[in-house]
Amino acid sequence: MTHPEAPSAAPSAATHAPLPAVPWQITGNHWLALPCIHPADGAIHAVSLLHRGARAAVEFAGDARFLDGVGAPLARPTVALDGQPVALAKGGVAWERALQWLPTFTSQTADLVVRGTVFAPFGRDADIAGVVYALAFENRGPARRTVAVGLEGALGHRQLRVRTPRAAEDAHRVSEAGEQVVILEGAAAPGLCALAVAADGPAEVAITPGDVPAYSIRREFSLGPGERLETAFYIAAGPERDGAVATAGVMRRRGWRALLTATRDALRSLEQGTGLESLDALINRNLLFAYFYGVGRALDDAHFYLVRSRAPWCAWGVTVRDWEALAWTVPAVQLADPPLARELILRACEVHGYAPGRGVHYLDGTLFEPGFTLEGAASYAIATERYIRETGDDQIVEEMVLADTLYVSHDDLAARRDEHHPLYRTEVTLDHRPVPLPYSLHGNAVVAYALDALKKTLDEEAAKDVQDPAAVRAALRRHFATGAEGKATFAATADLRGERTLDDDPVGSALWLPLWEAVERTDSIYRRTAKRIGDSDRLVVQIARLFGPEGGSMLEWLRRAPLGHGLAAEHVDAEGRALSHGGDAALSGLLAYAVWYTVHAHGVRP
Repeated sequence: MTHPEAPSAAPSAATHAPLPAVPWQITGNHWLALPCIHPADGAIHAVSLLHRGARAAVEFAGDARFLDGVGAPLARPTVALDGQPVALAKGGVAWERALQWLPTFTSQTADLVVRGTVFAPFGRDADIAGVVYALAFENRGPARRTVAVGLEGALGHRQLRVRTPRAAEDAHRVSEAGEQVVILEGAAAPGLCALAVAADGPAEVAITPGDVPAYSIRREFSLGPGERLETAFYIAAGPERDGAVATAGVMRRRGWRALLTATRDALRSLEQGTGLESLDALINRNLLFAYFYGVGRALDDAHFYLVRSRAPWCAWGVTVRDWEALAWTVPAVQLADPPLARELILRACEVHGYAPGRGVHYLDGTLFEPGFTLEGAASYAIATERYIRETGDDQIVEEMVLADTLYVSHDDLAARRDEHHPLYRTEVTLDHRPVPLPYSLHGNAVVAYALDALKKTLDEEAAKDVQDPAAVRAALRRHFATGAEGKATFAATADLRGERTLDDDPVGSALWLPLWEAVERTDSIYRRTAKRIGDSDRLVVQIARLFGPEGGSMLEWLRRAPLGHGLAAEHVDAEGRALSHGGDAALSGLLAYAVWYTVHAHGVRP
């Protein structure tokens, strides 16, 4: 019996996740995320770091309401002209994104033009846990002017966040260290993190104590007609105050211009192209968001960790499931940076490979929410196969941690094989719901793909025990095709005794079958299934449609979709405008990879 498609039940967690009220500018590197740069005045309202020991993101802000842009910022640029404050917001701030990742602005007041760039150094010679706020001034008037420029802010809130925030209980402390460096930290010792703020030259420092301590760092210049000057301020991070001060010293020594050049060169090397400018912008912005917000380095051990998102409004927080990490984030990273993708595959094996597919984890691998998925168990073999195919580096299978994980994942899959049929049981869907019937279409299509990979990557003796993937694909048609001849479609789940359900899992949708080589895109049953699934407000479903009969029209839809200021969000309206659950870095990775793959592998054009 086949049960008709029904409205989906709510997912088990994160059911309400409103979008931020402010259209924040975003940047960062693997050490620091800057998710909240205010578009009105360029103020930084929060800095976020990963901490392995806390299994969480550690976030510094000027005010507890920072997500709404309320209260004092953590760091705001200030400008005074001949002693009179210049309000950048009053003059108007025009933003651009250099290389899809570096927020830059221009503002003009009277005869003074102000340009700013906020960046977190990145690249082989610029891998630093810090932020640079570079400012340039041009005097377009006829007279010499005195320009005072500074960075000021307050430390009014610190929090730990796994999915929801937990405020720090100790007092906030702002103090001055030697060499005109301001320290932002908690009063309790030992603390988890500290920030150091400094100028790139001699400056005046002022500290205002209190429950919400504040600071300012100020420099003054004389600027003649037609002259131009540049200066910068640094925000450095460390596990404690001395480390933060040392990092600030390194940034001063290397100089902001060299750091900016290295960062631009490194970002340029990550760019992907399709020959269509609007698609390239979509791909590269989401790719970089996944690259820096789905992957981070913990401040306390310097190791890489895969997380769902470092954006503080992402409901899934810095928890992670191996499927999203290895099938969504890593493929996008691999497009831009194969060596890092290799490192991340091995890192996922180290941290999560002891229990492949067992559920959602904290960033350090501790189990957060149990719930076995076939896709998660298969993701290690799939990521390995993709990596070898696209880079030619088959030596990765010689890495012991990967080899061990592949054997464990194969054993876990084999334990869930039906006694009589070459199909495999799962526990929950990729959308975090209990599976209606034990055998899922998408899960078994993914398993067949993984079995192909395991036959190539396990040793010769072990490969003999791997189930023939062709038998799994044949069983998919026998047990999941339902309906009269000429009208058959694929069911979503089955019990192998005649019961089937049609309710498609939005995340593990039947629309993905061509990607896993279970069917051709032109297969008649697949095409009818794609038509049956219908419209959805889930962006992941729209991305999956790239692999179906509507691939070209969906590519055009994605090209025009506003999304969440250009970034993936789980729920979107009919025009592609984000409705909720924004800031999803792993989903951004899937979007970037799927668009790139559809254009390059299938030749689809909008």
